[in-house]
Amino acid sequence: MTSTLTERPGGGGDAAPFLSVTELSVRFATEDGTVKAVDGLSFSLERGRTLGIVGESGSGKSVTSLAVLGLHDPRRTTVEGGIRLAGQELTGAGERTLERLRGNTMAMIFQDSLTALSPYYTVGRQIAEPYRRHTGASRREARSRAVEMLDKVGIPNPRLRVDDYPHQFSGGMRQRAMIAMALVCDPELLIADEPTTALDVTVQAQILDLLRDLQQETGSAIILITHDLGVVAGAADELLVMYAGRAVERGAVREVLRDPRHPYTWGLLASMPRLDSAVDTPLTPIPGAPPSLLAPPPGCPFHPRCGFTEEVSGERCRTERPTLPPGRGAACHLTEGQRGRLRGAPR
Repeated sequence: MTSTLTERPGGGGDAAPFLSVTELSVRFATEDGTVKAVDGLSFSLERGRTLGIVGESGSGKSVTSLAVLGLHDPRRTTVEGGIRLAGQELTGAGERTLERLRGNTMAMIFQDSLTALSPYYTVGRQIAEPYRRHTGASRREARSRAVEMLDKVGIPNPRLRVDDYPHQFSGGMRQRAMIAMALVCDPELLIADEPTTALDVTVQAQILDLLRDLQQETGSAIILITHDLGVVAGAADELLVMYAGRAVERGAVREVLRDPRHPYTWGLLASMPRLDSAVDTPLTPIPGAPPSLLAPPPGCPFHPRCGFTEEVSGERCRTERPTLPPGRGAACHLTEGQRGRLRGAPR
């Protein structure tokens, strides 16, 4: 879906991070070798704030979210690093501990509502199930809660639609039902993985407004995962840009969009239309393709696609992995002066 860029002012807070991810590494064992899906990722999130995570497909966004919820198969996946939620360490936590947290303290809106919802059960039953499991409510109480949640997310005639099956809902209504199911227990952390994919722009705006209103009501922390900078521009407070399983830039949304510091972020912005650009301004795609995570390139993972490696002395881009500084910054060997001169230059 194509979106235009608008901006939402970023902000900050002095509260201790509600969610803290430190040097997260996720590796998958395959017949062809080990896939380094996430490699040394760190970020934090406070209550009442929204963190947008953007990047191309395969950059590690969804893998990161599944690691936070503890949904990776431990027989095939190695998860290392720290994941702390409200002071509780989740890495290596037992399945019973994670089950108590999933759907209750933390919840997720999955990418494809049609496949995430079971076709064999009514929408109301699927919303009521986690509520009964975590609160011990009766069937009647859970059904009443499901009707209440469907009404809250804007489903018309919720008392009738609660008994419908997912295929009887439109795409936008299924997405709202997914949000209702995720929020039924008032989670403190909500992960929304591509919540507006394949929805038209009107429904997309409604979904984002709904998430924002619910966050203001409950004070929950939200991770918004998307490939679309236009979505996070109007919905997130902080922005984390991922490439090849690593964070390459982060900062407040306004700062990153107005003053991007990494060539990959430049490429993402150049590939999207803007309201303040001329109608005939061409979009510039990022050349090449993301690297294989079976054998990621040495040095900066973006260097095979970057048009500015010759600006860096020696072979640093090809041999030395740049680090992401704390707070606002980018993992790039270019100096501040070089960035100011090269941004927007032809590749």
